[in-house]
Amino acid sequence: MKLFKAGLAGALALSVGLASTNAVATERITVNIGSSHPVQNIWVWAMNNVFQPEVDRILEEQGGDYEIRWRENYGGTLYKFSETRRAVKDGIVDVGMIGTVWEESDLPLQNVTYYTPFATDDHKLIIKIFDDLSQNLPELRDSWHRENLVHLSTLVTDSYDIYGTSQIKSLDDINNMRLNAPGTSANWLKGTGAIPVEGGLTTYYTNIQTGVTEGTLSFASGIGPARVQEVAPELTRIGFGSMAFGAVAVNKRFFDGLPEEVQAAFREAGGIMSERHGEHVTKTSEEWLAKMQEEGLEIHELPATEKQRWVEGLPNLAGPWLEANGEDAEVVLKAYFDKLRENGVEPLRAWDSVVR
Repeated sequence: MKLFKAGLAGALALSVGLASTNAVATERITVNIGSSHPVQNIWVWAMNNVFQPEVDRILEEQGGDYEIRWRENYGGTLYKFSETRRAVKDGIVDVGMIGTVWEESDLPLQNVTYYTPFATDDHKLIIKIFDDLSQNLPELRDSWHRENLVHLSTLVTDSYDIYGTSQIKSLDDINNMRLNAPGTSANWLKGTGAIPVEGGLTTYYTNIQTGVTEGTLSFASGIGPARVQEVAPELTRIGFGSMAFGAVAVNKRFFDGLPEEVQAAFREAGGIMSERHGEHVTKTSEEWLAKMQEEGLEIHELPATEKQRWVEGLPNLAGPWLEANGEDAEVVLKAYFDKLRENGVEPLRAWDSVVR
């Protein structure tokens, strides 16, 4: 009996010792993650609801040697929409949403979709293409690295249209119309007589309500949560297409200092985030369009003849972008349009046929 008790005590002691050893072996890594937008936003939703739990799950399945202590900074608590690149580049956060649409001077190659409108409204395909190109095309991958960033997951919009205070029946209706057009999307108004005004989803409502603008170029999954339809109850479907809006990226110095297992978990979770983000954009855009219609949103289609008039009347949008960014831009544009066609998409305008 004494031998049994002694054996039991020894086993318990060994068990406690092993547990203590395992606890000590778990390395906790603090990761600051954040965005300029709230978690209800389609891009931030993917970070908070997919990326974080997936990293945790993957590390646990790897054996639990590493554990992430997340410090969340969502909703613009640390920086605003115009500061997303700098916030991640400078380490204000370690992982963050970057809106490349606002970063034309520092991340011009990432804006290729905004220089080639009317290409495709398939946002899932855009994610697939730009996840591939951002990680495997040297010109695009290295442009992220030069900004001390590592691309993890592509963020997209559903198709851009115009939400306004009045219906647009023809191209002539937008002459002298003031429209919020974020970043390079202002190019889509060239030659139309419309007046582009810079802004973001966090500013549209007030801009339209106060008369600064009469509408905005935007997309259902963003407009709905921002309640912009309350002040811009007329949606005219133009079909500018879905855009590669930006990415979830990680500070490169921070990433390079992580253990290989954690780096692998970040990359794997980034891929899962892309897939779930695409599904979420589909679901969110459909739900919000239905909800907005119930609340009084009127939906109109720009006549096909007027749309073609718009497409053909645009100046050479890709040309100046190619001139400004050289051979790397040519490579990215060609790779993008090759991928579109490989997937059965023929854009309404062959922007890749432009010669510098």
